[in-house]
Amino acid sequence: MTDQLHHTEQSDRYSRQERYAPLGKEGQARLKDSKVLIIGAGALGTGIAETLVRSGVGQITIVDRDYVEWSNLQRQQLYVEQDAIERMPKAMAAVKRLTEINSSVRIEAKVMDVRVDELEELVEHTDLIMDATDNFDTRLLINDMAQKHNIPWIYGGCVGSYGITYTFLPGETPCLNCLLGEVPLGGDTCDTSGIIPQAVQMVTANQTAEAMKLLSGNTAALRRKLLSFDVWRNEYISINVDGAKKQECASCSPAATYPFLSASNLEKTDVLCGRDTVQIRPARRIQLDLPQTADRLERLGEGKVEMNPFLVSFTTGQHRLVIFQDGRVLVHGTKDTSEARTLVHRYFG
Repeated sequence: MTDQLHHTEQSDRYSRQERYAPLGKEGQARLKDSKVLIIGAGALGTGIAETLVRSGVGQITIVDRDYVEWSNLQRQQLYVEQDAIERMPKAMAAVKRLTEINSSVRIEAKVMDVRVDELEELVEHTDLIMDATDNFDTRLLINDMAQKHNIPWIYGGCVGSYGITYTFLPGETPCLNCLLGEVPLGGDTCDTSGIIPQAVQMVTANQTAEAMKLLSGNTAALRRKLLSFDVWRNEYISINVDGAKKQECASCSPAATYPFLSASNLEKTDVLCGRDTVQIRPARRIQLDLPQTADRLERLGEGKVEMNPFLVSFTTGQHRLVIFQDGRVLVHGTKDTSEARTLVHRYFG
């Protein structure tokens, strides 16, 4: 009797979704047969993962290199105080909570820093990639890998009260490389400009709605426009970016070379010999406004900021980050390249 009752309760789990006509039982069955890769288990990643797990997506892989901190609890909805106390890896803490939510979904955690080789393995048999990252180096890597393997991916970003999202369909829409320089894709970070949880929730709601349309076979319902909004200023803009598609794009044209999968276009990371220091060089040469960078760090009130005409030095906790005008950063106080990249992306975007 207990088993029969349990079966009845389980069969009722998705009944409200199945009653939604555009989805129905057929769409629900397609969700169950889908495999999704979520890159990042922060604010966006936890919101995306919870929605897709509750919705009955069959298999989900969550990848993240970081651990839970107290500042995460304000908006990263899968974590609790004990996770921050224990500094649990985010991917592991997320899977523990998600399994309690829906034990019928196959959920896999990967505690790693995503680079080309790792991503090449992760995308195997994947139906959809969900972007929940915090930096454009990784997003450009995702973009080229998605184009190479013909896998759709859904971009999302948010900072302050602002959010933005777009669904990339290889062979149909412009790719991220096409859009660079054409639309405002952001540069600030949550650590430098703050963030309110409602901005996160709006982005994840739009990302996961697009994901469910795509995975359930309702591709005609996809938005096919770039959505940006500011929940504080009550601004919502939907932009048609079809015209941004470049016929000779190195990432998505018929003659694509996938430049961001090449070592020459990846962020360079070196542990300096004889020093407790990691050097990080951006993939592309940039020209920083050092006074503006120093001012942004000063406003954080999280450490000591010093500047001369050639560099800005920022000391926070046991680390000192020195950034030069060409975007190169020295992270003193660690030999861990993953930790160094996390700090650089946190404070410099």
